[in-house]
Amino acid sequence: MKFGTYPIFLAIVVLWIPRFSSGQQTPLFAAYHYDPFLINPAYSGMAKGSVISFNHNRYTRYIEGTPSSSALSFHTPLANDKMGVGATILDDRIGVASATTATLAYSYKIYFDHQQNRPYWAVYDQNVFSFGMTAGVQRLHENLLELGVEGDPEFANNLSETIPVIGAGVLYNRVGFYLGLSIPNLLGNRFASRDNLNLSTPIYGYFGYRFFTDLYKENMITPSLLVKYEKGAPVQIDANVSAALKNRFEIGAGYRTNSSVNFLLGFYPVEQLRLVYQYSVGFNHPVLGNNHGFALSYAFDYD
Repeated sequence: MKFGTYPIFLAIVVLWIPRFSSGQQTPLFAAYHYDPFLINPAYSGMAKGSVISFNHNRYTRYIEGTPSSSALSFHTPLANDKMGVGATILDDRIGVASATTATLAYSYKIYFDHQQNRPYWAVYDQNVFSFGMTAGVQRLHENLLELGVEGDPEFANNLSETIPVIGAGVLYNRVGFYLGLSIPNLLGNRFASRDNLNLSTPIYGYFGYRFFTDLYKENMITPSLLVKYEKGAPVQIDANVSAALKNRFEIGAGYRTNSSVNFLLGFYPVEQLRLVYQYSVGFNHPVLGNNHGFALSYAFDYD
């Protein structure tokens, strides 16, 4: 570690680890907008075929220990689309602290229509209620020895913890709108061995409405709202709007309360592939710059 970056690096640790220890932060707009499975297991298997997605975001000013998040997910329908299964790996890093979560998901769907041969990305045509569950583990690690703090017993050893994670969610989707509710971590820190470990149980509620501007549904405007509630923390609200053009491009913007203004640009070179870039102008952490990242999704079994 370079000496010049050490004070800033230590400041990141001091400012962010308490926040980090309370649980994973809400994914950015590009992530949960294009991969709702990240926050709600009820979305697993919602598409016509298998979908693999990867997203990553970090701050624009690189400082050793700068917060970053990555997620890899996969889900697919089963049993004539009545069920879905999937898996996710989430990795959050802040300073010397990291949290890696691996989960498996299952969903069951009740359809209110019987339309066949939908275009792959037109999952909004389904009139369906879905509920899902996740189960997995989360590993928390704090590499405190890397800080080089001597004479303080709080920094004398690295800390690691592995705990079970169980989540649940429901989703109702039809042509004009969607509505979801999920709790990614029902257990919190109930099975943690450390008394000072504080893992929250956030609740996500989200809603979106779709306006189609042509008969072929190639152009679509979608205002959406996501609300995150955590005990002991202010309610967080994401208000967003996106516009899809000819099923090839998408632009969007949004606001996260007390945090950032968000912009995104999407490009779909083929129907199976989506690539989205997001840039967020933050208000609370100017030393780290703004946040940017990308989301990439690919659909298999598409014809």
